[in-house]
Amino acid sequence: MESFNGKLRDELLNMEVFNTLAEAKILIEQWRRHYNTDRPHSSLRYRPPAPEALLTSCPPFPAGPPSSNSGQAAAMLH
Repeated sequence: MESFNGKLRDELLNMEVFNTLAEAKILIEQWRRHYNTDRPHSSLRYRPPAPEALLTSCPPFPAGPPSSNSGQAAAMLH
């Protein structure tokens, strides 16, 4: 935690003058995303951490009565 706090202070807080709370929130969030997704980390042999996973929505299941195969699959599960 101390390492993170030191990097936050050295790389962001000492370099910026925040005029509003909203500006501070935006810049800190940008730095956090960069730190967690792009920036090489010494503990990972100077590779960036895994990129953020993007969740995609799945298409909805078709509406209607269940097919005869679904009954067989349900019976197999019990």
